[in-house]
Amino acid sequence: MIPDDEAGFKALTRRVSREAGLTLDAYKDKCLRRRLLVRMRACSVHTYAEYMGVLDRTPGEWEKLKDALTINVTRFYRNAETWDRLRTDLLGDLLQARHGRLAAWSAGCSSGEEPYTMAMLCAEVAAAAGHPSWTERVRITATDIDRASLERAEAGLYPQAAFLEAPAWITEKYCTPAGASWQVSDAVRRMVTVRRLDLTREAIPAASYDLIFCRNVVIYFDRPTQERLFAQFAEALLPGGILVLGKVETLLGVARERLTLVDARERIFRRAA
Repeated sequence: MIPDDEAGFKALTRRVSREAGLTLDAYKDKCLRRRLLVRMRACSVHTYAEYMGVLDRTPGEWEKLKDALTINVTRFYRNAETWDRLRTDLLGDLLQARHGRLAAWSAGCSSGEEPYTMAMLCAEVAAAAGHPSWTERVRITATDIDRASLERAEAGLYPQAAFLEAPAWITEKYCTPAGASWQVSDAVRRMVTVRRLDLTREAIPAASYDLIFCRNVVIYFDRPTQERLFAQFAEALLPGGILVLGKVETLLGVARERLTLVDARERIFRRAA
């Protein structure tokens, strides 16, 4: 049960925003309370004030709290239908139209499985088109707020569980065994640039993109933040560029006037050419 203590909740969120560097005002209130409660239960405390005491006494709890607030659930080729639609119907035409040059952005990349999947898919489509060298022109920016996740993305080393939804060619062609794990190939890693970015408070990368993935990220933010981000995504896309959202996310605000729905089930949108 979530504690009925509005003053305590506000005091805790102000402190977390100040000391952990997270902009909690942009989170949906219900989502934020639920995630705080997860850590409170883990620490066997029942009020927000008690939990602030835990933070005072246990420095390591700050990292656990940040992990809970920026929870990352991802795998290679997650939601295969979305990747399959891109591979069979959309990405090839986009690469052809750009003569192999592609600027992509994975916003909320977590530990890197999504942007590396993007890179691998580009390599597959380029090879199928008879232009394997196109991969040298693909540039993918991968951003997230969580430093530990970004470190894992930089390392490019993943356990077998990260590939449970991935087709066999992902590991066969683009990874090498590393003990019980898989190491993403250097060629794929060169296509991806990893950097920290807080979508709730920082300006988006100053670039124009052919492809933007932002899946299961904005769903946790309040509506004004969602509308602002969608508008920025629409502005950042080049004509003919593609935006991919999570399957339960809905495009809101002025972005609906600038983007056309391509696939309702897979939540794929395109900016008019």
